[in-house]
Amino acid sequence: MRVTAARWIELDGAANVRDLGGLPTVDGREVRPGRLIRSDNLQGLSERDVHLLVDELGVRTVADLRTSVEVSAEGPGPLAARDDVAVENLSLFPEAGESTDAGALADGDDDAPIVLPWQTRERSEDGKRRGAAGVYLSYLGDRSDSVLATLRLIAHTPGATIVHCAAGKDRTGVVVAIALAEVGVERTAIVEDYALSADRIEAIFARLRASRTYADDLANEPVDKHRPKALTMQHLLEEIDDRYGGVGPWLRGHGWTAEDAAALRRALLD
Repeated sequence: MRVTAARWIELDGAANVRDLGGLPTVDGREVRPGRLIRSDNLQGLSERDVHLLVDELGVRTVADLRTSVEVSAEGPGPLAARDDVAVENLSLFPEAGESTDAGALADGDDDAPIVLPWQTRERSEDGKRRGAAGVYLSYLGDRSDSVLATLRLIAHTPGATIVHCAAGKDRTGVVVAIALAEVGVERTAIVEDYALSADRIEAIFARLRASRTYADDLANEPVDKHRPKALTMQHLLEEIDDRYGGVGPWLRGHGWTAEDAAALRRALLD
């Protein structure tokens, strides 16, 4: 099947934004529109964008999955200035004061190179370069706290929640997939929604390459190398099945409760 129910939201200042409303569940229900929105970086939102997201679409919470390095370099974004929107920073990488120091911007030196956390964590313990699914699993291992906190924001926000990172495809893709799997969205729909970001990859890269924060990291990277593939998400979900018995058991093993699960279902399903 092709997920045609995913609704693109066209903004001036973001390229990879869509509402997850309409995705089908295994028991015949659908994800409610206006509850969960996924996005790339929100730094460039125009006044029109902010009005559309907050005043028309009812966004009330933002789960910002970027690291402190990225937030420091880029700023919190225009939605942080709205009194009726709560922005929570929930990095999927270890941060200073958490597991390990992910690095920081050089104090007072605007010309110093920005070291992004993934640049120092590309390889596995045996020195081999990890595939995308392996990197995605590291998000779960490193920051289960951020994953659960994001799901709880979605579950308890009266309006819509935006989940975003820089490109809106990797970190955002993993957390959104976990949320959708937990409420019973069909696996095929989860996989196909993840792959939809491939339709916007050129626009995503154009935005990131225009930013000092990401320009050096992407300077010699071909776009197609970063184009999301359905097989990647399929592999991730199968690996979660094999290692933990599925998304539900993984969540419960990290403190997710029956009350959390019920609240998320109420928030997302018709």
